[in-house]
Amino acid sequence: MLLNCGQPMPLLSHTDVPPRVTENFILSGYRFPNYSLWDCLWSAFRPTNETGNFWTHFLPVFIFAYYFVEVFGWDDVPDADAPFFYPLWTYFIGVFCLLMASSMAHLLNSMSLVVREVCFFVDYGTISAYTVGSSLAYYYYIHPQAGIVKKGNHDDTQIGLDQNHESVLTSYQFFETFYIPCACVIAIICVLSCCNTRQRWREHRYIIRTLVFLLPFLISSTPVFYRLLTRSPYSNTSSSFAASTTMPSFFVRHSVWLLVSALFNISKIPERLAPGRFDIWGHSHQWFHCCTFLSILDELHMIKAEVRAILLHPDLLLPPTQFSRLPGPTVASTYGVMLLLQTTIVSIIMWFSWHANCIYGPQRDQTEKEQPNEHLKKQ
Repeated sequence: MLLNCGQPMPLLSHTDVPPRVTENFILSGYRFPNYSLWDCLWSAFRPTNETGNFWTHFLPVFIFAYYFVEVFGWDDVPDADAPFFYPLWTYFIGVFCLLMASSMAHLLNSMSLVVREVCFFVDYGTISAYTVGSSLAYYYYIHPQAGIVKKGNHDDTQIGLDQNHESVLTSYQFFETFYIPCACVIAIICVLSCCNTRQRWREHRYIIRTLVFLLPFLISSTPVFYRLLTRSPYSNTSSSFAASTTMPSFFVRHSVWLLVSALFNISKIPERLAPGRFDIWGHSHQWFHCCTFLSILDELHMIKAEVRAILLHPDLLLPPTQFSRLPGPTVASTYGVMLLLQTTIVSIIMWFSWHANCIYGPQRDQTEKEQPNEHLKKQ
C-alpha cells in the first residue's frame, strides 16, 4: 500500500540493500526500497542517509522565494504580471522545480527501484529546465544590447559605448539568433546523458553528470562573459551603472560555489576519507546541495542587480517599443520556450522510465516478498 502508518521500517547496511541503491563510501542508514508513501514522508524526520539531502534543497525553496519577491517591493516597478517580469518568472519556475524535484527525489526514491529511477530522471530534467530559465533571464536582463537604444529615424545613440558599437551589434546578432536555441539543445543533451548514466557508464556516473552540467553553464553565461570583457552599457554617471556594478562580484561567487559543488560531487569527500563516519550527516552530497543553492542565490542577486539597473534607466528597454533594438519578452518567447522544453524533457523521462520499468519491474514482486522477511529476522 502507498500509505502505511505502522512501525517505521528499519534502516539497513549497504550489504542489506540492492547494489543499485548503495552510494560510494556510505555504509549505513539506508532505507529499504519498498517503503510506503507514508514511510518516505516520515523518513524526512528520521536520521537516514537521505534526510540531509532532502532538507538541504527543501528549505532553500523558502529562502529563494524570500529574496525573489523582494523585487516586487521596489519603488516604481511594473506589476508582477507585466511582460517585463516574464523572464524573471521563468527563472523562478526553473529554480523552484529544480529544488522541489531534487528534495522529493531524495525523499521518495525508496518506494521501489523503478520509482527511484523515475525520481532521478525528473531531477535531471529539472536541472536542465533551470539552466534554460537562467538563459532566458540572462538574455533579457544581461543582453549585450541592454542600455542601447535606437532613437530617431536613422541615428543610433549608445550609452556608455563608443568604438565597441560594431562589436556590440555583431554580438547582438549572435545572441539574437543562436543563444536561446543553443541553451535548449544543450539542456536536452544533458538530460539524455545523465539519464543514460543510470543505465550505462555507471562507474563514471558522477564525473559525467558533473561535467555535463558544466557545459550549459558555459553556454548560458556567455552574456555575462561578454559584459565582463566589455564596457558597461550604462553611463558611469548614472544610477543604472551604480546598480549594475555588483554584477561581476555576484557572478564570480556564483561560479566559485558551482566549482566547489562539482568538486564535492566528484571527489566524494569527506566520506571517502572515513567511510561510515558521514553516513547520516556531512557527506558530500549534502555539501553539494548547499553549494549549488548558494550558487543559485548569488545568481539571483546578480540578475536582480541587472533588473534594478534597467528599471533605473530613463528609457525602459525591455517592453516592446519602436525605439528598442532588443525585442521585449512575450509569452511565447519565455513561457512558450519553457513549455516546449519541458514537453521534450517529459518525453525523454517517459522513455527512460519505461525502459527502467522493463529492467526493474519484474524484480519488484520478488523483492517485496523476500527481502522484508530477511530484515525482520535480523532484528
